Amino acid sequence: MQQIETFISQLQKTFYNSADFVAREIDWPGEPFAVICYYSSLLNKKDVQEQLDVVKFQAEQEAAKWPDSVSSTIELFDMEKAVGYVCGGETLIILLSKNKVVRINLPEIAHRTPDEPVNEHIIRGSHEGLVENFDTNMALIRKRLHIPELVVKQMKIGKETNTGIYYLYISNVVKKETLIEVEKRLNEIDAKVLYSVGLIGDYLEDSIYSPFPQLLNTERPDRVVSNLVEGKVVVISDISPTALIAPVTFFSFYQSPDDYNSRVLVGSFYRIVRLMSFFTAVFLPAFYIAIISFHFEILPLELSKKVKMDVSEIPYRPLIEALILEIIIELIREASIRLPQSVVQTIGIVGGLVVGEVIVNAGLVSNMMVIIVALTAISSFVVPSNELNTSVRILRFPFMFAASLFGFFGITIGVLILFIHLLNLKSINQPYFSPVVPFQPSEFKKIFFRTPFYKAKAQPTSFQPKGYEEKQ
Repeated sequence: MQQIETFISQLQKTFYNSADFVAREIDWPGEPFAVICYYSSLLNKKDVQEQLDVVKFQAEQEAAKWPDSVSSTIELFDMEKAVGYVCGGETLIILLSKNKVVRINLPEIAHRTPDEPVNEHIIRGSHEGLVENFDTNMALIRKRLHIPELVVKQMKIGKETNTGIYYLYISNVVKKETLIEVEKRLNEIDAKVLYSVGLIGDYLEDSIYSPFPQLLNTERPDRVVSNLVEGKVVVISDISPTALIAPVTFFSFYQSPDDYNSRVLVGSFYRIVRLMSFFTAVFLPAFYIAIISFHFEILPLELSKKVKMDVSEIPYRPLIEALILEIIIELIREASIRLPQSVVQTIGIVGGLVVGEVIVNAGLVSNMMVIIVALTAISSFVVPSNELNTSVRILRFPFMFAASLFGFFGITIGVLILFIHLLNLKSINQPYFSPVVPFQPSEFKKIFFRTPFYKAKAQPTSFQPKGYEEKQ
């Protein structure tokens, strides 16, 4: 009795006397000293007891062979491995006289139901979203993709957390060199703790200091499936509902599942609108600043009179006006994210109407600048990807400074630098600005127009393995 109490005490110390760690003595056939241990926060106690009764019955029936006949048996001295199993949500039956540990796998970790993703609303189509549970996510994906070629590989990342990371691909579609590169970068992850998929993204991206995201984040299983079919690799984990998709192009971020849930003309129209919104969101404030500061003469006479009257009483340059409004917009946007949903609408009304009217009446900014910044903010909201949305908001600031210093010439230089950066950028060693560079006529038109399903190929040629087209 003293021996087993000492052992249980040692177990408790191994798990730092955690309140949700359970270690207790149990009666076991043919075993004088048996202990069961598990985390009560990860498992349902009723399920543990039911499975324990089943395993005990098996032990009674196979008394001569048990537990050696059980494949999930490990040696007691391998405690590091045993601790990992408990932390992963398994139950252990420890047989002290035999120096054996039997694992009972009951993964009952609590998780959300597959609700619609908050940041990826659509009008038509599926309203299911990924959750913080691998089995549930795979069920959602396999429900949409009934093929044996869908391969799932597992890795453990984090020396202390030992977090499960899974990468998915379709074996007969994915490019071999792409798959090898993804595996190589995942293997290079060296971290003690993995608490966010953002850490994985840092290792997978080719240029982490670029303003443009090189991985597509999604919480939609239908979007995961559509990208798998295109020959891409998807990384998911147990700690986040977000899936990372690679490789991607710049234009991938302007496509939405709604494009394919709508008629061809409607889907194509909104795709063009989204692409136009990029130029409005990035360049509109810069063009206005350049015109007011250097190129006022290009405005029509009647319009120039109205604009001149509007800006004549503003005591500083247009750049300062734009910065004041942009900072206010960013503060309102950030506040709406952090505050409870019940007060978000109030913040929008207060920020958009009250603050806007007050700063105009106070003579801090002009009416025209309010219109320009409002159009810019609305254009940035059109981007389906939150990651690229943030990039667009950041990019407009250097263009505003360039326009304030050099006018249209500064904007032109900025556009050239931006274009060169996009040409040099890669996603898992694939060209980021494809199909513009390298130019692919068949894929280029898909940037603007949704192809009807009966004319569409399975995947873009830039992501096809060699010999894929010949098999079609």
